[in-house]
Amino acid sequence: MSLRNAYLIIVIILLVDQFSKIYIKTNFVLGEEVRVFSWFKILFIENDGMAWGTEIPGQYGKLILTSFRILAVCGIAYWLYDTSTKHSSNYLMVAISLIFAGAAGNIIDSVFYGRLFSDSHLQLSELLTNKPYGSWFHGRVVDMLYFPICEGNLPSWVPFWGGSNFKFFNAIFNVADLAISTGVGILIVFNKKSFAKKY
Repeated sequence: MSLRNAYLIIVIILLVDQFSKIYIKTNFVLGEEVRVFSWFKILFIENDGMAWGTEIPGQYGKLILTSFRILAVCGIAYWLYDTSTKHSSNYLMVAISLIFAGAAGNIIDSVFYGRLFSDSHLQLSELLTNKPYGSWFHGRVVDMLYFPICEGNLPSWVPFWGGSNFKFFNAIFNVADLAISTGVGILIVFNKKSFAKKY
């Protein structure tokens, strides 16, 4: 697979990711939910940190996290370039392209959204506002895809969690997260094909 095709994958993922985030941010109030199916909802939340809302504490925690993400994306970009020059498998090229696109999509939120959007709490956010909710490198990542496929109460005999409510799948994510997960999934499921050596 050529670098040109890899760039095409990256651009498509970034466009879909950013369009969906901007649409949600300017048409939903924070916490607003739309039920698409019983097992799929659009639920607008914002994520200050890493996966599952993990945060680095302290005044400079967000800046450290965003800087780390940028360095990681630079490393992934080099990996993609190096993989293309070695004419590695299409599986590996597609996987790296998806991971790069997803990471870059969330970096855009972290770097720019704090200055581009007004706050979404109890109001619709405005794009290119004169009342931004944050500063450069301190934006919040927009998440909206929610798949509570099944939910109920755990039997009372289950240790520790017996009788408590559960939901599967409880994470709320975005297109960028989906791209990263798909890329990692390709590397795991098609590991031998992805890293097959050409003689």
